[in-house]
Amino acid sequence: MTTTAELQIPSDGSTSHGRLAEWVAEVAALTTPDRISWVTGSAQEWTTLTDKLVSTGTFTRLNDDIKPNSFHCASDPSDVARVEDRTFICSVDEKDAGPINNWMPPEQMKTVMKHLYRGSMTGRTMYVIPFVMGRLNAEDPKFGVELTDSAYVAASMRVMALCGTEVLKKIEELDAEFVPALHSLGAPLQAGEQDVAWPCNDTKYIVHFPEERMIWSFGSGYGGNALLGKKCYSLRIASVIARDEGWLAEHMLILKLISPQQETHYIAAAFPSACGKTNMAMLAPTIPGWRVETLGDDIAWMRFGKDGRLYAVNPEFGFFGVAPGTNEKTNPNAIRTLEKGNSVFTNVALTDDGDVWWEGLENMPDHATDWKGNDWTPADGKKGLLSSHPNSRYCAPIDQCPILAPEYDDPEGVPISAILFGGRRNTTIPLVTESRDWVNGTFMGATLSSETTAAATGEVGVVRRDPMAMLPFIGYDAGDYFEHWLNIGKSADAAKLPRIYYVNWFRRDHNGDFLWPGFGENSRVLKWVVERIEGRATATETPIGYVPTVESLDTDGLDMTQGQIEAALHVSTDEWEAEIPQIQAWFHKFGDTLPATLMTELDGLKARLGLK
Repeated sequence: MTTTAELQIPSDGSTSHGRLAEWVAEVAALTTPDRISWVTGSAQEWTTLTDKLVSTGTFTRLNDDIKPNSFHCASDPSDVARVEDRTFICSVDEKDAGPINNWMPPEQMKTVMKHLYRGSMTGRTMYVIPFVMGRLNAEDPKFGVELTDSAYVAASMRVMALCGTEVLKKIEELDAEFVPALHSLGAPLQAGEQDVAWPCNDTKYIVHFPEERMIWSFGSGYGGNALLGKKCYSLRIASVIARDEGWLAEHMLILKLISPQQETHYIAAAFPSACGKTNMAMLAPTIPGWRVETLGDDIAWMRFGKDGRLYAVNPEFGFFGVAPGTNEKTNPNAIRTLEKGNSVFTNVALTDDGDVWWEGLENMPDHATDWKGNDWTPADGKKGLLSSHPNSRYCAPIDQCPILAPEYDDPEGVPISAILFGGRRNTTIPLVTESRDWVNGTFMGATLSSETTAAATGEVGVVRRDPMAMLPFIGYDAGDYFEHWLNIGKSADAAKLPRIYYVNWFRRDHNGDFLWPGFGENSRVLKWVVERIEGRATATETPIGYVPTVESLDTDGLDMTQGQIEAALHVSTDEWEAEIPQIQAWFHKFGDTLPATLMTELDGLKARLGLK
């Protein structure tokens, strides 16, 4: 047992990495935890952490016969989703944050945050979590260290990233740079004070300092706000690093599609949160002979390989999926993953036999405890009372997935054949559209729109622009981000770039019913995509891009009329005429940083639609 010398804070570890040791001591002096614990990644540590969380009432151990080594927990009702209105990009210059990010001068923000951090860990343990995003044997491993006073975060980070002693040794060996990521619940405990099951603070900040590659989070224990290797590092900070180093850090799933002839294509897809990314990443195709393997459901880091193609790697080690709606039909492979246990379930219902349940899952229980701790029965469900929060989550190791692709562990990644952009739109956007080229595909991504979901706080069901599904995650000015996408295209051989497509599984008919059945049937769209890449599928040229002919889409065995298929693929000039002013207003937000190329694309679209 060592101590932090100045304060005599007990610590069960240390480091020979000078900058890391100095930072840990500095944070400990500011936040005054009772002790410091260095996360090792060992099995015994998992047991110690989860036993502690059970003893404090944060975790309830699930039935080992049903979900081995797994736990249920319920957050404070005020702490259930990402808090976008409290998320800041504190670049040195305000213009570098751009119009869609919140900004405060860095020094002013640090003053505010230091005041909040002062003594914020009193009565708690400060966990030191060395982690790597991606593979430890990568040519340029991206390291981070999170300091947190949340045992829930320490346990969850062990699932979501490679953490512990092995990573710390590599940081020391390379004398590596790392992203310092500081998190506090903002819930100090005075001597003798009883803790609560989900400590948090009404004041919340999730702050990024892009030039310093630094993250400070305060007040929230919820995953996206507190597991700082996830959105904060892997997207907001990594997008800045990617801009500077010439690659892409994107909010995308990665899947491997295998045809009956054993031909393989890798596809990346960007959908806003709660729009089916995880379901698609673990797709069970309905077309005979076709298979999908997964490489990731949320984040893709893409770099050019030696052969000039764009290669993607998933830097995460777990799934942090939305639970409601996940079932044997929508995502059987997620169910198989969760059955193996070793998982944490947050804000779902707890059944009387020690299992979990949520809306959409099979085998509705006769009685359960809802996410707020109240009794719940199917009669309550009929009254519209949900057992689980719409943004409730499961956190599970990716290596438990039965269709995990062996290439997942390759630090070089996999070559991407196609990039899909998609959102949740009732109208306007066809089932699938192929872009004309990389520039047109960038325009598609830059104008991507979706109806808001429960993954972030705020009103649900509002149509908003969500460029590349990165609206809440771009770590710098979005106009410059679009320019970076265009520059990636310019720097490459056009023939080797992925093809770009825009998909919409959620279009509805006049009665409000979905036109497309979705889920496993989406494999039919993927089949068309790869057949287009291989030059074997036909398409109709429309003002917005290339849409499948009805005959080119494999609909064998699909319970849809020709009229329904045509409606799903229809490009309505009237609907697009209404869309154009929305795109113009969106582009107007960016002022001088919007690439002129995208305005040229918009003008071309208007001309093809016959609009002035």
